[in-house]
Amino acid sequence: MKSYRYIARDWSGVRKEGLTEAASAQDALGWLRQQSLTPVSVDEVSESAGKSRRRSQRRVKSGDLVAFCSQLTTMVGAGVPVAAALNTIAKDTENIQLQEVLQQVTERIQKGEPFSESIARFPKLFNQLSCAIILAGETGGNLSAALSRLTEYFENRDRLKKKIKGAITYPVFIFSFIMLMVIFIMTFIIPRFRVIFDELGGELPAFSRAFMGFHDALCHNLAYIVGSFVFLTTSAVLVSKTRAGHSLYSRIALAVPLSGKVSSAAFVAVFCKTMATLLAAGVSVLEVFDVLSRMTSNDVIKSAIVRAREHIVGGSSVSSSMASAGFFPNMVVHMVRVGEESGSLSTVLERTANYYERRVDETITTVMSLLEPIMILIVGAIVSVVVLALYLPIFTMSDIAG
Repeated sequence: MKSYRYIARDWSGVRKEGLTEAASAQDALGWLRQQSLTPVSVDEVSESAGKSRRRSQRRVKSGDLVAFCSQLTTMVGAGVPVAAALNTIAKDTENIQLQEVLQQVTERIQKGEPFSESIARFPKLFNQLSCAIILAGETGGNLSAALSRLTEYFENRDRLKKKIKGAITYPVFIFSFIMLMVIFIMTFIIPRFRVIFDELGGELPAFSRAFMGFHDALCHNLAYIVGSFVFLTTSAVLVSKTRAGHSLYSRIALAVPLSGKVSSAAFVAVFCKTMATLLAAGVSVLEVFDVLSRMTSNDVIKSAIVRAREHIVGGSSVSSSMASAGFFPNMVVHMVRVGEESGSLSTVLERTANYYERRVDETITTVMSLLEPIMILIVGAIVSVVVLALYLPIFTMSDIAG
């Protein structure tokens, strides 16, 4: 199959353009006529041009997806047909990749394919959760409500991601600043002071000699240090791609004292929010756990969800299945049990998700408030050691000369 870029006009003269795959240009022309379009031009897209164009496209971000879901919810809720709504959104969007995907989805819907099946052809953009919610909305005849839940889910997910990303960005920036400062001191400051010490003569204080010895050892073995770091990093990446290595790193990620707890709480919040959204949309419990098992790359969490699903298939309740999985906190298991007994599982899960989101937010806020003074102390300690090691000989030698 080859890719062809086409330009055509519909029955009213409106210009249409996009990409299609066909065995030949004649097949592409025949496909356009089947779509009731009058071909203007059909050009084959070379592989190199296609790759260059794909590189130039701006990838679809979460914000673009949220805006798309929100617009589609409003238009479908107002009674606009799905195909017409998608066509309107495709014309208004600035993201080329999203525009082309929506055009292809619109064409498939116009040919009679269900909306859920059309978007399932683009798994990189519409994940299994999106397809499941839309399928449930189509089956239940309430697509607008399903889309509204999907929009809310994406908004909450993005909000949580931004909090976690913000918590990671600050220490990475400070650590990078510290490394640059150390490199600058080692490269430019210390060699100049060594010249001054040689001109002054005399013996350096013990602290300064130790500092200079550390500097010399670091400079002379820099190639070995960098090589070792590159080797260890490459080895870690290669090991993580193996099944056993990935499983080991998954356990380590959850065992790290602070980040492990934050990651676990964040996933529990996403788990509860996703499960509440899917159940409220009418998705079955087994399908919910299928979707959830594909939402994490951590082997420990994924295996726990799979075990819980197996217990549900065996006839156990959702709460007892989650308890036997060995990962979910007791509070979540208890809240799920309450939801099952009261018949309001989605509502209870929504509240549980909100609780864990607040918990993650509070933890991140606390860590950030503690991290800032710690980073300031580290920078101050490095500067103090350097200043003391470099200026102590000058003061000592001046006293001796006096």
